[in-house]
Amino acid sequence: MSTAKFDKAVAIVQGLPKEGPVQPSQDEKLKYYAYYKQATIGDVNTARPGMLDFVGKAKWDAWKGVEGTSKEDAQKKYVETLTESLTKNADAESQKLLAELEAA
Repeated sequence: MSTAKFDKAVAIVQGLPKEGPVQPSQDEKLKYYAYYKQATIGDVNTARPGMLDFVGKAKWDAWKGVEGTSKEDAQKKYVETLTESLTKNADAESQKLLAELEAA
């Protein structure tokens, strides 16, 4: 899988409107976060957030869960997660984004 495809997938995910037809679930958002961090930074390099930072802890735990995954595998998993999400949504916008991703 090419870095260009990963970059396109990142652009699609970051460009999704908050109220648009394609709405990733919380679990999907955590997967995107974890695989993005693993692909761009590598293994977790920070301490786990404090007990009252629920969002921060969930994100840290997701990233920690993919620790040891190579950069290439993390990029591949990121693209696969987006592809699954867009395939699950059978609307026209999802199909358009899926075609853009496949063309990258």
